[in-house]
Amino acid sequence: MEETSREAVATAVQRVAGMLQRSDQLDKVEQYRRREARKKASVEARLKAAIQSQLDGVRTGLTQLHSALLDVKDIQSSLTDVSQDWRQSISTIENLKDVKDAVVQHSQLASAVENLKNIFSVPEIVGHTQQLIEQADLLQAHRKLMELESSRDDLMYEQYRMDSKNTSDMHLISIYFEDVQGLSDELAKQLWMVLQRAMVTVRRDPTMLVSVVRIIEREEKIDRRMVDRKKQTGFIPPGRPKRWKDRMFEVLEGTVSTRIEGSQAVTREADKMWLVRLLELTRKYVLDDLIVVKNLMVQCFPPHYDTYNRFFSLYHNAVSSRVKELVFEDLEANEIVSLLTWVLNTYKSVEMMGHPELALESSEQLGSLLPQDVVDDLLSKYVQTFTSNITGWLRKALETDKKDWQKDTEPEADQDGYYQTTLPAIVFQMFEQNLQVAAQIDGDFKEQVLKLCLKQMNSFLVRYREEAVLYKEEHLRDRQLPQCYVQYMIAIINNCQTFKESINSLKRKYSQVCQATDSDAAIERTLNEVAKEGCQFLLDEVFLDLEHHLSELLTRKWLTGSHAVDTICVTVEDYFNDFNKVKKPFNQEMTGEALRRVVVDYIKAVMQKRITFKNADERREGADRMIKEAQQFNFLFTKLAAGSDTERLCGAIVAIAEVFKLTDPTLLFLEVTTLVSKYPDIREDHIQALLTVRGDASREMRGMIIGTLSENKVSYGGVSQPIFRDITVPTITMTTMTSMATAKLLK
Repeated sequence: MEETSREAVATAVQRVAGMLQRSDQLDKVEQYRRREARKKASVEARLKAAIQSQLDGVRTGLTQLHSALLDVKDIQSSLTDVSQDWRQSISTIENLKDVKDAVVQHSQLASAVENLKNIFSVPEIVGHTQQLIEQADLLQAHRKLMELESSRDDLMYEQYRMDSKNTSDMHLISIYFEDVQGLSDELAKQLWMVLQRAMVTVRRDPTMLVSVVRIIEREEKIDRRMVDRKKQTGFIPPGRPKRWKDRMFEVLEGTVSTRIEGSQAVTREADKMWLVRLLELTRKYVLDDLIVVKNLMVQCFPPHYDTYNRFFSLYHNAVSSRVKELVFEDLEANEIVSLLTWVLNTYKSVEMMGHPELALESSEQLGSLLPQDVVDDLLSKYVQTFTSNITGWLRKALETDKKDWQKDTEPEADQDGYYQTTLPAIVFQMFEQNLQVAAQIDGDFKEQVLKLCLKQMNSFLVRYREEAVLYKEEHLRDRQLPQCYVQYMIAIINNCQTFKESINSLKRKYSQVCQATDSDAAIERTLNEVAKEGCQFLLDEVFLDLEHHLSELLTRKWLTGSHAVDTICVTVEDYFNDFNKVKKPFNQEMTGEALRRVVVDYIKAVMQKRITFKNADERREGADRMIKEAQQFNFLFTKLAAGSDTERLCGAIVAIAEVFKLTDPTLLFLEVTTLVSKYPDIREDHIQALLTVRGDASREMRGMIIGTLSENKVSYGGVSQPIFRDITVPTITMTTMTSMATAKLLK
């Protein structure tokens, strides 16, 4: 207490010190004193009120405790009296056992009397109920059935209560009411029949469906009541629980399955489009039925049945089961595609489960009709079948095209007048059809099929190239056959360009991959090779006709007046009138190659030293003829649009002619040097041959020219197409030298 007083004094001192820290605060001492006095009075008043309240509460509590004590004493006295009375009445209760048995018997007899009318009228009620069932008055029939079952169940229950081990009486009741179970089964059959035809019934007579649902709901309530009573008493009537609600859903599930399975109207033997028809019928049935369920049937069932979603699941499961059965059929490639397209796209589209009249969110919640591994197996099977089929299709297409090559009539021309065959159109029509089908399934699968098509295309082009070579070899055995060899070889070349354009079109349309693949490069390379070889075959045909005339060049006959070059030009121009049917860029390449071969063969004639000029007049005459003929070639191939290399190629003949035309042998080195600078691929043996044909160059001069050129050899950069590189100079054998010496001696 003293410590508390000290703490209070210390606190007060501290508080006063805080209020009187400045001299001007001394004037407010009286004000501070009054304020503290008011606070003290307020605190004392609150303390007094709190203490008074506590005292009142204690007083009230003591009063209540006193009252409770009095009540406890009264209760104790009453319990003592009750205990005494109970001990005195034990013997009386034992004497009332007979009365208890009489009460139970009276209860049973009362129940029997109550059901007596029904008991005696059971046969009549059974007959009436049977008539009601036959008349399809199901609600009334069920009401009568419930009365019969109630009478039977009450009697059995009372018997069970009286003597649960007396099976003979139970059996007697069962026999008497045995027709009741038959009525129940008959009524159930009628209910299931209505449910099996629910889609038709709900349109024609929805009240019938409602009656069936009401009956099933009544039976469900009775089942629950009987099960609850069994838990309490151990007794349950025969045939309970009926579980008609579960049976109803089983019947509906079977109805849906039968509806789906019954959609197959035809078989593969009767109609190749059987699967398409089956899937379309399934789509139509499912969509129509679900619309009926949503708009009509939902109103016939209680809300807690969740009827619409339940039917949605039933149809989904039924369709899934049917599709899985179809998977195990020996499906062809087009049937696999039809099935996968329907499963992956059509099923959840607006044409079916995603239809606006249906709940879209429900279709999104549905799982896949087929597991992914089954889908992958089907795709793999399709790829294998497609690979086999497309190989056969391409082989047949090529065989058909080969037969056309033997025709006596020219191939068809396109709108621009270029020869072509139907092969590219047939091939890419096949590719287009299969890619369109693949695109319906999946984007990745479309890419896979496109790669497969391009891979098969590459193999096909290799065979196409081989057949073109065989076609040319067959023609060379008899150049009169086939009659339209040139025209069909042109068509083969043009097909290569068509193939390129078609491939690019397919890639743009069906591929999202922009980068070129190895397969693309291989196809491009093979097509270029086929076209290039075709052009070479056509040029070979031309030069076979020119062979005799080319052999006359740079001979004595040529020098004295030959029309070989005129014939060559006419023949080339005639052939190239047909070659105008070759598409670009192959026609330009072929024209340039023709010019190069003409010039090379002309220069070969020089290098073969078929003639040696005897004097300056012959050299001048021969040089003038060469220049004139070079101009003829230049005019012809410029007209044929051989390209910018025409001047350079024809200029090689003119440059050689200038070497021959030179009259001053001392300037021969300069002329040869000019020739070498223009055509750096020329070799020493070529210079030797030119000097030999010229006829007036001594051995020392030839050695000097060759030696000097060797020392100052011009390097070949390879910018322009070489001319002399592929020209060989025939070597002079001892026999040739002897014959030449003998000829000179004879002269």
